[in-house]
Amino acid sequence: MAQPRPEALPPETRPVGQLVAETLRLYGRRFWRSLALGAGPTAFTLITAALDGRLAIAFVILAGPVLLSAVVALATSLAAEVDRSRLWVAVLAGIPALIPLATSRLVVFPFIYLIALAWYAFFALAGPVALIERRGVLASLRRSVQLARADYVHALGSVATLAILVVICVFMLFVLLANVGEQALRLAALLAVFVVSPLFFLGTALLYFDQVARLESPRRKRKES
Repeated sequence: MAQPRPEALPPETRPVGQLVAETLRLYGRRFWRSLALGAGPTAFTLITAALDGRLAIAFVILAGPVLLSAVVALATSLAAEVDRSRLWVAVLAGIPALIPLATSRLVVFPFIYLIALAWYAFFALAGPVALIERRGVLASLRRSVQLARADYVHALGSVATLAILVVICVFMLFVLLANVGEQALRLAALLAVFVVSPLFFLGTALLYFDQVARLESPRRKRKES
């Protein structure tokens, strides 16, 4: 006889593992719209690989963060009821968070990904804040830092776990889909990115609710008083 699933913890106390589980459930509930989010990271990967030299650098630095920030904004619109007319504000607010992650596609040195994720954990919630709390760009960035500091270990642990999950799943799908031939390998890699990458952005949107709950928890308020 199957055991009943344990009751989910509230956002204030739920661990990283439960955030990942909620991300998977959100992907499943809104599968087709969630899957469509993969078009952004796939386009970023494809265009970056096709460009060389200064064109690649210009695209990664100027267009990459904008494209990926738009994916965060759209993921937030799937996770919460938001005013879609403010998507452009969320995109602008989310750009700073994505610059190091986008740049790491071209610039590689030890711990670059950890540094990029550490930066992302501070500013990633600016887009969700702009949409859900209807704040301006600068106010959303300040609010994102405030939310991250409410429990930075949870914020960084969540985005790092989501990133690792995406990398592992992309690799597994790549192995399963790959056939003999260079073109088939490239197609398998792009298809894997398209299917799996939305998890990272959906998880970012759900992380907003965790951090707000932690910031506003009675336990934290008693500690600060």
